[in-house]
Amino acid sequence: MAESIIAEKTYRFSIRIVKIHLHLCKEDRDVYSISRQLLRSGTSIGANVEEALGGHTEKDFSAKMSIAYKESRETRYWLRLLRDCDLIDHSMACSFLKDVDEIIRITGSIIKTVKNKNRKYS
Repeated sequence: MAESIIAEKTYRFSIRIVKIHLHLCKEDRDVYSISRQLLRSGTSIGANVEEALGGHTEKDFSAKMSIAYKESRETRYWLRLLRDCDLIDHSMACSFLKDVDEIIRITGSIIKTVKNKNRKYS
């Protein structure tokens, strides 16, 4: 089931995001505002996937999955910024970016599938 796979991936990713946020705040108070943005967008992905899965209509599902996709892209932005400002280790950034890129691909694919299904039956 694609939905349960994405729910599990985004939940595990959220755990990693919380941990890196706590680490960054402990290490450097000056990075707090960027880390807070990363925390907000990175944990929002999984929350929106869960809401999508609990949606009562296909429209609910599609809307929440689209938000998860957008939050994934925002999270990628913050991770790249942290990496390129040398605020997180390059190898750590690569690991996070690999995960978020996979989430972007999966959520994007789910959204396309729903749109194509709706076109086919309209």
